[in-house]
Amino acid sequence: MSKAKTKPFDPSEYLDDSESIAAYMTEALESGDPAFVADALGVVARARGMTEVAREAGVSRESLYRALSADGNPEFATVLRVVQALGLRLCVAPANREPAA
Repeated sequence: MSKAKTKPFDPSEYLDDSESIAAYMTEALESGDPAFVADALGVVARARGMTEVAREAGVSRESLYRALSADGNPEFATVLRVVQALGLRLCVAPANREPAA
């Protein structure tokens, strides 16, 4: 009996336009999990080309890989530079919360 060969799922392979990237990052931000947000930003950077994103953000490729991994903890300034390098912007909207009684 032969085992089926599989490869790990890489979401960066499906982030090929601005709309899918925006939707992916919105979901990551809505998770409220900083590690997931950093990892998602790394996935988007890989989809766009990590070397180019690192250059435009003014950081080394290696440090960007480290910062934007699931175990990374990037400084907010780094996040903002990467977001800008990716041609994205962060937006704030009111949370849909019920008024206090």
